Amino acid sequence: MTSWFRVAVGILGMTVCGTVLTGCISSPTYGTNKTAAEHLVDDVGSVLDVTPDTKNDKIAYQPNPKLVVPARKDQLIPPQQSVTDGQNWVESPEQTRQRLRAEADQGGQGYRSPLLGQTAANQTQTLAEQRQAYREGRKIQQGIASDKRRFLSDPPLDYRKVDQSELGDLGTPEKVKERERKKEATAAKQTKGNWWDIFD
Repeated sequence: MTSWFRVAVGILGMTVCGTVLTGCISSPTYGTNKTAAEHLVDDVGSVLDVTPDTKNDKIAYQPNPKLVVPARKDQLIPPQQSVTDGQNWVESPEQTRQRLRAEADQGGQGYRSPLLGQTAANQTQTLAEQRQAYREGRKIQQGIASDKRRFLSDPPLDYRKVDQSELGDLGTPEKVKERERKKEATAAKQTKGNWWDIFD
């Protein structure tokens, strides 16, 4: 019995000492004025707390303010008409399809669809005109049309003029250039001399 009493008193003493020491040691509060242990105790307590929360029971609701009515109602701007009432509203694909079908039904045999576009224009041209149009299109695409500048990226017409005498001049052949380089290297070695030539 005495031994159990001594053990219990020892455990109780150690617990009190540990509590006192932990109270003396300050832990960081991280700007909340509460230590980490206090936060832990509060969180555990709020989890175990079963009382209902009555903080939001007394909310002070304020009535909405009244509408501001002008003194003279005839000075008010009339409301905007719906944008769909005008003719500038964008036509949906379904409406476009329906309109084109109605135009085709009313057009008869001489009706030409606006959807044909360039294909219909090409069908009315002769074979020579189609070839000429193709060549002009290729010239424009390759940028070799020399009559005028069609795009800002095209160089000025003065830059496209080439002297015909310079077209046949191919310059010095590479074999001749290589031979001259070897001659110049050999001549440079001969004129350089050796370091012992200064004692001669």
